[in-house]
Amino acid sequence: MNVRILYFARLREDMGIAQELVDLPAKVCDVKSLRTQLVARGGASAAALGSGKAVRVSVNQDLARDDTPIKSGDEVAFFPPVTGG
Repeated sequence: MNVRILYFARLREDMGIAQELVDLPAKVCDVKSLRTQLVARGGASAAALGSGKAVRVSVNQDLARDDTPIKSGDEVAFFPPVTGG
């Protein structure tokens, strides 16, 4: 399954990239399992998305929760919970 992942604001800086195309195993079926998979890569992914990090997520530009399903071709965006002013 391929998904496009976008990173915004602080997460983009922490990750060192704005977006990536990721081929995921079949066990990744929702936002929570995607985040777990990304954290398991270690390094910048674990530091930016790990446990205790406040992160919001959208799937295909709709706000998402941990149980929001994802499928091949989806666009998933990670961003800090507070923006603008």
